Amino acid sequence: MRALVQRVSEAAVRVDGDVIGEIGAGLLILVCAMQGDDDANADMLAAKISKLRIFKDDAGKMNRSLLDIGGAALVVSQFTLAADTSRGNRPGFSSAAPPADGERLYEYFSDQLRGHAITVAQGLFGADMAVSLTNDGPVTIWMEF
Repeated sequence: MRALVQRVSEAAVRVDGDVIGEIGAGLLILVCAMQGDDDANADMLAAKISKLRIFKDDAGKMNRSLLDIGGAALVVSQFTLAADTSRGNRPGFSSAAPPADGERLYEYFSDQLRGHAITVAQGLFGADMAVSLTNDGPVTIWMEF
């Protein structure tokens, strides 16, 4: 699975103008299941993100996790993270998991985060979404398992 993790002071996702998920301080996680991914990939990604020390401690060092700060996660499905731009000018997405597998792994990943005692808000799989955020830092990290 691939994820683009952004430390945020706030984030929200809208579908047809309605807010369907929002958080305050925490992480916006754009996630994509790739062909061949399974539950183990989602397990590893959720475990790593839940412990990722990218929040400032009292000394201003990135030394605290999402759990340490009591933050939340906004998880948004993002199949375009599978983009292959190696040929031509139009990205290909054939390495993304098929939609049914992608949706199942997206939901499973979100549930795994919840299992790590993280409050999770979500986007809507397959929907045309508008995501807004205030990136804190900015801190943006690419992850793949």
